[in-house]
Amino acid sequence: MTSRQTIVNAGYRSANYWVVSAANSRLLVDLGWPGTMGIMRANLDRMGIPLKEIRYALATHYHMDHAGLAQEFKRAGVPLLVLENQIRAIPLMKAYMKPVDHYVDITLDDNVNISFAQSRAVLAKIGIPGEILPTPGHSDDSVSLLLDEGSVFTGDLTHPALAGEDASPTVAASWQLLRDHGATRVYPGHGPIRSLISD
Repeated sequence: MTSRQTIVNAGYRSANYWVVSAANSRLLVDLGWPGTMGIMRANLDRMGIPLKEIRYALATHYHMDHAGLAQEFKRAGVPLLVLENQIRAIPLMKAYMKPVDHYVDITLDDNVNISFAQSRAVLAKIGIPGEILPTPGHSDDSVSLLLDEGSVFTGDLTHPALAGEDASPTVAASWQLLRDHGATRVYPGHGPIRSLISD
């Protein structure tokens, strides 16, 4: 029997960091700005979310405001879940970091690398019914977590109305994929929750 899911936002600095929970088993979607682990931990503590209950950390894409704390979470005992289209993007993020960012480089040999086809089974093991889907448009490594009840965590997937001419077909295809798989409610990387049906 699956536990009732809850969703809370541990976000700061204009970014949303979503914690999906099934009882005491949790998944963190997007992983904070580099150099801000103290802020992130304080937010999680305030919400009663112990790090030891976060079974995986998932970045929707490897940009600094979505994956900046990945290695620090790993050091704290939280495994990093990496999808097949993201592996090559991880080392590229380092090129955009400056010393002032206090970024900790992400190691590649100790991540939990999975395919999209494996995602449902991996999530089921932590009591969260859903899947992870490829949703390029903002970046080639962008993914979205879609729960079976319709909530979808899209990171920075561009709103169709804001997509440039070159990206528009890719963005439209990503949103259509989410709709086809039952997405109804969008939990974005920035901004408020919204209905997908109204887009």
